[in-house]
Amino acid sequence: MLLQRVAEPKVTKNRMHLDLRVPDLDDEVARLVALGAEHTTGSPIEEDGWVWYVLADPDGNEFCALRPPQDLVGP
Repeated sequence: MLLQRVAEPKVTKNRMHLDLRVPDLDDEVARLVALGAEHTTGSPIEEDGWVWYVLADPDGNEFCALRPPQDLVGP
């Protein structure tokens, strides 16, 4: 997958939303924020064992970093 920056600013809802499934949610969110992402949720969202944050890239495009329920995590 290739993401390209364009000159036009975001003006409406994302046309595509990425969910990044990660084994260590806190470390990955810290890494993404260090690279320029911003939290759009201050606290993690939890539902049915899934835990995630909604973040936005510097242009405001939203994406999620999430950790699956423990029974879906491989060894």
